Amino acid sequence: MDSALSGNRPGPGRPDRVGYLPDPEQTLMKLVVAGPFGVGKTTFIRTLSEIPTLHTEEAMTETGAPVDDVAGLPGKTTTTVAVDFGRLTLPGEVVLYMFGTPGQRRFFPLWQDIARGALGALVLADTRRLADSFEIMDMVEEQGLPYAVAVNRFPDSPAHPPEVLRAHLDLHASTPLVLCDARERGSSLDALIALAEHVLHGLPASGPAPARVPVPVPEQS
Repeated sequence: MDSALSGNRPGPGRPDRVGYLPDPEQTLMKLVVAGPFGVGKTTFIRTLSEIPTLHTEEAMTETGAPVDDVAGLPGKTTTTVAVDFGRLTLPGEVVLYMFGTPGQRRFFPLWQDIARGALGALVLADTRRLADSFEIMDMVEEQGLPYAVAVNRFPDSPAHPPEVLRAHLDLHASTPLVLCDARERGSSLDALIALAEHVLHGLPASGPAPARVPVPVPEQS
C-alpha cells in the first residue's frame, strides 16, 4: 500500500477519518447548475466550492463561432465542454454537490447524463439574453427536476424588478427567483440555499431520503 495513502487511513484506536470519504450522518444532495452559454456557471461554482473545482473549460475557436454566439459577451474566450464540479457543506450536515453543465444544445445528451440522479437545478439567467434561458428551463422540466432561477448580475446588465423578471421568464408562482452576482459569495450562497430549500420542501415527508452521490475512493496499491 502506498505510504502516503496508508498514512491517511485511520488505524486501531485512531479516531481520525479520511477527509474525502462521506460522513454517514450527512445528507448529500446532487444539484445541477444550468444555464445558457456564457451565463456564469463556472464562476458560480468556483465562488462557492470549498474544494478545488473540477472544470473542463476549453479555448473557443473559429470553428465554433457559427454556433457559439459571443455577442454581448466581451472577453469570453473559453467554454465548458463537459462538467464543472464543486462541493459545499451547509450547517446541519447538508452537503451540496454542484454539477455545472454546458449550455449549448449540442451537449444535451451529456446534460441528460449529468442530470441523472440530481434532486434539483439552479438555472442561471442573464437579463441581456433572457430568452436564452427558455430552452434550458425546458430541458430541466423535461427531466422532471424542481428548479430555482438565479439572475446573474453583470456590470452592463439591465436591472429589472423581480416581478418583471418573473413575468418575462413565465415562472410558476412556486419557483424561487433570486438575484445574484456569481463572483460574490454571499449572494451566490443565497441562490443555492433557495434551491436547496425548494428541493427539500418538495420532498414527500414519508418518501425516500435525498439520494447519496457516489464519491470515488482512490484505489489501494
